[in-house]
Amino acid sequence: MGLVAEFDIDCQALPLTGVATSTTEATFELEMQYNHGKRPVFLVTVQGGSQTDIEAALTEAHDVAEWALVGQAGDTRRYQAFPALSFEEQLGDHIDDLTGLETLATVDAIIEQIDVVSRGWRQTGWFADRAAFTEFSSFWQRNADFRLHRLTRDGESEPAGDGLTDRQDEALRIAYERGYFDIPRQASLEDIAVELDISPSSLSERLRRAQTRLIEETVATTWPPLPD
Repeated sequence: MGLVAEFDIDCQALPLTGVATSTTEATFELEMQYNHGKRPVFLVTVQGGSQTDIEAALTEAHDVAEWALVGQAGDTRRYQAFPALSFEEQLGDHIDDLTGLETLATVDAIIEQIDVVSRGWRQTGWFADRAAFTEFSSFWQRNADFRLHRLTRDGESEPAGDGLTDRQDEALRIAYERGYFDIPRQASLEDIAVELDISPSSLSERLRRAQTRLIEETVATTWPPLPD
């Protein structure tokens, strides 16, 4: 039976981390089209943040040759970005084992989700067996900071709350610790926003998204439906 892993690769040389760093109020989910040789095209789904700031960051990014907005719904935008560098060119000055980087393409694994954050990538992937996961994780442990959050067998239920982004997790945790959810409240939205260095409106949106995800992972999955 295969394995499902959720992990962080902390390496600021990874593609688009500079864009995530300069637009901290947005979240970035990355997909790659591998049928473009050594420079796979990036499909980037962005939620929140200023469209002007995001597009300026894409224009200024050293690892993006050109980009195009291909779809938009509300505050969710989808971009196609063409990389300016191959993975070897992008990471060559930051990792020692370029040969090992190439062999990762042959590991029996499917990376299902990549969230781009300022310090690197958070990924969820499917691995054929323990050996495949060990080969993948060992490479990144040697060449970056690899942190495993979850490792389960395919088909096992995952804990409620998995899937929150780092910023959502941080916002919920700090809001809880400061008493924002207490009755009566011990801290205001503005208090928490100041601590996170974001606007109250951005914090409110982040908390709503986090709470929605928790509901989707717990209450909304109940079957049969709860009685009226």
